[in-house]
Amino acid sequence: MQTSKIKVGIVGGTGYTGVELLRILAIHPSVELSVITSRGEAGLPVADMFPSLRGYIDLSFSDPAKSDLASCDLVFFATPNGIAMQQTRELLTAGVRIIDLAADFRIQDVATWEKWYGMTHACPELLSQAVYGLPEMNREQIKGAQLVANPGCYPTAVQLGFMPLLEAGLIDPQYLIADAKSGVSGAGRKAETHILFAEAGDNFKAYGVAGHRHLPEISQGLTNMAGKSVGLTFVPHLTPLIRGIHATLYGRLNKEADLQGLFEQRYANERFVDVLPKGAHPETRSVRGSNQCRIAVHRPQGGDTVVVLSVIDNLVKGAAGQAVQNMNIMFGFAENTGLEIVPLLP
Repeated sequence: MQTSKIKVGIVGGTGYTGVELLRILAIHPSVELSVITSRGEAGLPVADMFPSLRGYIDLSFSDPAKSDLASCDLVFFATPNGIAMQQTRELLTAGVRIIDLAADFRIQDVATWEKWYGMTHACPELLSQAVYGLPEMNREQIKGAQLVANPGCYPTAVQLGFMPLLEAGLIDPQYLIADAKSGVSGAGRKAETHILFAEAGDNFKAYGVAGHRHLPEISQGLTNMAGKSVGLTFVPHLTPLIRGIHATLYGRLNKEADLQGLFEQRYANERFVDVLPKGAHPETRSVRGSNQCRIAVHRPQGGDTVVVLSVIDNLVKGAAGQAVQNMNIMFGFAENTGLEIVPLLP
């Protein structure tokens, strides 16, 4: 059990996942924040960019080229895809443990990764070393990991919803449907027309129907759960919310079972997965700002289709909160340290 504080660095502290990491780590009793980098904002006090952190974070952003990341015990990469892989080999050699919140190490097959992300992988030899950071599935591997690939937001909600059914072999793995909706913060903190208030507000649309980058990540995880290849239709949607993901999942039952009991038993010891009572309908606002995933399982009209409703905050359980959960596991802290955050309502 780790008792002293660990030195933590954050690469890319100006995005939504970066500031969410700062919000959580600022009050984590076992963390000393030592480096927060930003190429564009080097020298600017963090609290000047994010006034919500005044009185909690006294550091300034530093130039990543001049930052002493090698002296950290752990470095979080809260950067766009393709950045972490450029620095990972050097940091691992220096004995630094890494959690990447982007997609650089999530997909084990390099050809698949390069196809979906449109770039050559800088360190494909490290993909087999990376541990996929979904604690409810890989907790034991995460404990000893040097490199953790933090799951995407859609993949977290979808995999946690399907997991009990696939592990128990209760649904046909060839006919899986994930109909998922996300708030606009999932697109990141950048200026793009489609996420302007006047474009995304009072509007609702599907996107990426022909193929979304999270599809191979989700399929990889579901295949591991089922022990065989899966057939998945994944359709994401953009909603006029700031935070939140709602995944409605459909599977075809192939045997009888107590579905409510199955989910309650599977997640009985999981602090951050809440199985709601039979007949419930989880809401995104019930998890806002927290590391919770709330799930309800239904069997409409007693037919052969099971419907799972899964909600998370895309920036917390879907990103920064899950990253801190992984850090806690890696360093032997209680898994809920710094994450006992009551959701915000209204």
